[in-house]
Amino acid sequence: MQDIQNTPAGVDMPIDRVGVKNLRYPLTVRNKNNGFQNTVAQVDLYVDLPGSFKGTHMSRFIEALEEWTGVLDYYSFKHFLQDVQIRLEARRSHVTFNFPLFLHQRAPKSNSRAVMEYQCMFSGELEVDKPTMYAGVEVPVMTVCPCSLAICENGAHSQRAVVKIKTKFEGLLWLEDLIYIAQDSASSPVYGLLKREDEKYVTEHSFANPCFVEDVVRNVGERLQDREQIKWFKAEVESFESIHNHNAYACIEMDTGD
Repeated sequence: MQDIQNTPAGVDMPIDRVGVKNLRYPLTVRNKNNGFQNTVAQVDLYVDLPGSFKGTHMSRFIEALEEWTGVLDYYSFKHFLQDVQIRLEARRSHVTFNFPLFLHQRAPKSNSRAVMEYQCMFSGELEVDKPTMYAGVEVPVMTVCPCSLAICENGAHSQRAVVKIKTKFEGLLWLEDLIYIAQDSASSPVYGLLKREDEKYVTEHSFANPCFVEDVVRNVGERLQDREQIKWFKAEVESFESIHNHNAYACIEMDTGD
């Protein structure tokens, strides 16, 4: 049968990324506590395409995914990148997984346990057998406004915010550690279940630790800098303001590699 994809392109122009996008697929994520968690990922699979070829072979992306282990860790992911690169006869391969990770969060006083969902990302690209790996998380947190607290006799405005972290790393980096960094950088974490004694503690603790988005993003950046595995990061904080008709936002992007 004729292979149209391998015929000359009408326009001799190389394509940076071509492949399949928004594919839903079951995924097993290795946890820091040596356990595993089953989840469902949105998968993007791409390769580069020389200008001399009309198209890529879309079915080969699915074949590679079907023959992969389905267990997400550094080494299995690197092997998957290599397999995509070989099957598509490409110079570069790109793979991205976006998925929810569920962790049990314990309340600070009652020790009540409830599940929290965190949106996570794991992606990589391979060129000439040299992989580049990225990991990211989105974490809800709480902030108390330092300005409001300083000028008000009673109380201050507080709100939920989200911390987004994306990192380029080498070696072993746990998604849970990125989540904890985000939580520790704000006025307070957000919990799935709080009893009255927990609400009292969270309120008092957060008001004793007021943070602008600028404070939160700097706290995140400082903690990420201390991780030797992290070579680059982008930290974003967006606060869903409770008394303003806008959101507050801050971002730091930094190369921390040698």
